[in-house]
Order: sequence, then structure tokens, then C-alpha cells
Amino acid sequence: MKKRNRMLALLLATTTVVCSITGCGNTETSDTGSSSHSSHHARTESHSGSTSSKETMSGKSENTAPSVGYIVGDAEAPATASSGLVTESAMDSGACYDTTCGGYDYGYYPYYEENTESYQKPEENGFSLAMANPLSTFAADVDTASYANVRRMIESGYAGGDIPAAAVRPEEFINYFSYDLNGPDRGEKFGVTTEVSVCPWNPDHQLLFVGVKAEDQLDGQIPESNLVFLIDVSGSMASSNKLDLLKTAFVDLVDNLEGDGTVSIVTYASEEKVVLDGARMSDKRAIKKAINSLSAGGATAGERGMEMAYEVARDNFIEGGNNRIIMATDGDLNVGISDPDELEKFIEQKKDDGIFLSVLGFGDGNYKDDRLERLADCGNGNYNYIDSQLEAKKVLVDQMSSTLVTVAKDVKFQIEFNPAMVNSFRLIGYENRQMEDVAFNDDSKDGGEIGSGHTVVALYEIVPAGSKDAIDLKYQNHTDEQKDVSDDYATVKIRYKEPDEDVSKLLTYVVDSSKFNETASENLAFAGLVAEFAMLLSDSDHIGNVTYDDIYCAYNELECCDIYRDEFAQLVWMVEKRG
Repeated sequence: MKKRNRMLALLLATTTVVCSITGCGNTETSDTGSSSHSSHHARTESHSGSTSSKETMSGKSENTAPSVGYIVGDAEAPATASSGLVTESAMDSGACYDTTCGGYDYGYYPYYEENTESYQKPEENGFSLAMANPLSTFAADVDTASYANVRRMIESGYAGGDIPAAAVRPEEFINYFSYDLNGPDRGEKFGVTTEVSVCPWNPDHQLLFVGVKAEDQLDGQIPESNLVFLIDVSGSMASSNKLDLLKTAFVDLVDNLEGDGTVSIVTYASEEKVVLDGARMSDKRAIKKAINSLSAGGATAGERGMEMAYEVARDNFIEGGNNRIIMATDGDLNVGISDPDELEKFIEQKKDDGIFLSVLGFGDGNYKDDRLERLADCGNGNYNYIDSQLEAKKVLVDQMSSTLVTVAKDVKFQIEFNPAMVNSFRLIGYENRQMEDVAFNDDSKDGGEIGSGHTVVALYEIVPAGSKDAIDLKYQNHTDEQKDVSDDYATVKIRYKEPDEDVSKLLTYVVDSSKFNETASENLAFAGLVAEFAMLLSDSDHIGNVTYDDIYCAYNELECCDIYRDEFAQLVWMVEKRG
């Protein structure tokens, strides 16, 4: 109850701040750098509206309804809200979203216009029998774009059923948050934290938590760096939550860059252009002037822009340094290569030059998440979505060394389950990062990249051996002599390469019965709630009877909280109230 009251107070404060800043008729970007929870909520001047989705057999999802505007009116008049008509009198009415009254009073209502956002995700992982197939193999993934993008949708007025299921990647929801994980031992690349407890959405099952934390010897600083900002300045970027926000984000990054190195800027629209080539990182005035001079217009020739960015990065290459391209775009490529498969082939040809790639997504309405995720995955990089100055600060300033400095590349995980303890299992999320089991030991097969101090969390839903849901294999011999008598749940294997090496190293950790806790730790309990939220939003086949209200109430029982976790609870609350 105490935590619920705190949440309501935070929600009321948010409403007061937004109303006082904007008059509730228009929203403005607000970022004071405060750590208060309410600072998340006047994110941009342009927001997305409700959307319905259609999904093809391939799992690709495109929004069919739209974005970018609001109508203000009474909650009891949905016909007016969906009409798409915004009158001056309505916009001047001063009505605002009342978060304390249990729903909309006088609030923002999305109106409909064309929306061409695109998302793609394979079918949800199902259960595998440990006796028949004990291995689960996947590439590391530290991306968080899916959570930030879905947050943008919810804060813009989307109901839960309006969010495209393919936009929801559970692993990116889970990995958006920080956890209390073991750091690496001296001389080790990773620290590993494991735990098993009761599965919150199915008490007959169990939940395995695997948390990995990379070494962080940089203390938030970055080594000598060759950074190339690859910036989309096409006409589709001409809005406040795209190029304007992008420029603010990059200026903030430049202000906080310390140490030696160079910064270059390549832009692309109808043509590509080198705006800045190898400027000293210390010459912040010149770099910021170049950023602030950018304006949007023209088509989107992303292929040639990427080609030029790699050329500039090679020209300024620093041996033993941090060489990285930071691509910022809405992903709406319409000149040159635009097909995701062709983009993947193109970028894979570039990744062996010792140049890493970070992808930052911006905007709505025409956002191409499917293209940007694949660019980052196949280009030795990471992928974040920037919906506010606060998120830009989190990704590019607070987590600068994690975002910009790779400490391990081609990171792969392989978990081997013990059939004596685990009848079947399923990995929650990571559908886009699944690998063939034999690829784990094959150094020619690409994995994922992990930055300095980065954490990766994976959750498995487990059907325990002997439980009522366990499947017995009739033709398997179950004599005691042949059964594995170990009480280990699983063995976790991690294979990785040093950033400048081509031969992998192997680490192994055992998850034994001592890792089982009847009452889940704060780590596992919170990660489980985030997984439930993602599963509900994506209409998972495995979520059972869990509701948004269940998640919100369970969160209020936890003691671990920060502004990002409290914001998560608020998003759950908002979706629950919209039905």
C-alpha cells in the first residue's frame, strides 16, 4: 500500500509537471536532468497515436493506423476521439490526462493518419524436451530498443492490444534494466549470477535466471577513439522527435567525451556528405557547430552513406583503439539497398575491418525497426531507440562506455539442461538470436557484442522432472543405472573473442540445486514481472491467466526500485487502465 501511494503521488506529480509546462494542449521536450520519476514524461513534441496491426505468416508486422496527433475530449465520447478532428477550441481547452482518477477524464486521444512502421520477429520459442534436446544456444544481445519504442507507444496513448506483437522483444525488455549481478573474478571477462525459483505465471513450473556482467575497467571513460557519426538528414527526419532530438543527443555526447581521438560526421539524404573528417575530440566547439548546422531534406540513400562512413572510419583508424560508427536514423531507406536481406549482406561485408557499429533509432510513423535491428545484429554492434533527451543521456552519457566500447565480440551462450532435473524448457525471447547448437564451437559463426560493464540476462521457463506437466518418453530407458543422478539443473557455457582476436575462449558455470530459492530474489522477481509484461503485450501462448493488474500489484510488493523500474510500473498501470 505504501508503494502504491508513492506511485500515485509520482503519477500526480507527472500530470502536474506536464500540465504546467505544456498547458496540456501541446507537449514540449522537457529534460532537466533530474532523477525524479516525472522527468520521463514530456518526452517529445510529437507523439504516436493508437495503432492496430496486421501480421503476416512471416511474423512481419506493420502498423495500419497512425500517429503524430491528438484530439482532446471526454473519455465517454470515443466516437469523437477516433474521428481524427482536432479543433482549436479543443486544443485550447486545457484538458489533460488525469492519472489519478482511474482513467481518462479530459485527455489526449490519438487521431489516425497513415503509419508505415515495420517490425519483424520469428515465432515465439516453445518448449524443448531436455531428454531429446538438452542444448539451448543463442547469441548475446544487449539491445534495448524494443522496450524504449514500446514505452513511446504507451506514453503516446496506445492500448495494449494496439501494440504490434512483433515490436515486443522480451529479452530487450528484460535487459533494459539494471540488476544486482556478480562482477567478474580477477582475470575473468564475465561474472555470472544464476538462480532458480517458482515461475510466477505458472506455479507448477520454475524460472531459471542467468545474469552475465562484463568487466568494466574503464570507470565510465572511453579509450582513444575514432568515432564516426553517420546521420540521416533526409526529409523523413524533419520533426522534433527525429533530427532535432538527434542533434541534442549528439551535442550532449560530445560535451561528455573525454580523452583522445577523433570525431567525424557523415550525413546522407539524396546524397552523402562528409561534414567533418577526423576533427580532434577536444575541439568540441567545431564538432557541435557541425552538428547544429544539420537540416533535413531529400530522399534516403542509406547504402552510400554507410559506405562512406566506413571509408572515413578506415581513414582515421586507430590501431588498438576504439573504432566505431554511430548510425542515427528512422530506418526509412528508400534509395539504394532497402531490403533487410540485402542490407544484412552489405553490412556483413564491412564488419571484419575492426570497426564496430552502434545504431540509434529515432521517431515514429515511418519507423523501420526491422531494418535497424538487423543492421546492428550483423554489423558487430548494439541497437537503442531514443525517444527523449533523458533516454539519450542514459544511452550516450550515463552508459557511454557500455554503448561505445566493446570488450568481447562474438559472444555466444549455450545452456545444457540435465534431464534428471529438467523435463523441458523454453527460452523467453531471443528468437532473433537463436543459433544452431553446432555453431557454438564454430569461430566462423557470428555472435553478439558486449560493451564495458554491460549485463545480459536470460530467463528460462522450466518444467521440472516429475511434475504434472512433465512428458514421459515411453521408449527411453529410465533405469537408475542409466539416468543422470546429478542434481545440477544445467551448465552454462559462454564463448567469446577479445575485440582484436579471431580465436574464441570458453567459460563454464554450473547451476546446481543450491541455486533454487522458494522465494525469488529481487533480481528474478523483477525480471519475471518484466517478462510477464512483454508476454502479455505480445499475446504469448504461455502467459496463462496473468493480468496487467497482477503485475502492477506484484511490483508494489518489491523493495527494489529506481526511476526506471517505477516508470515500468507506471507503463503497466497505463495499459491496464486502457483495457
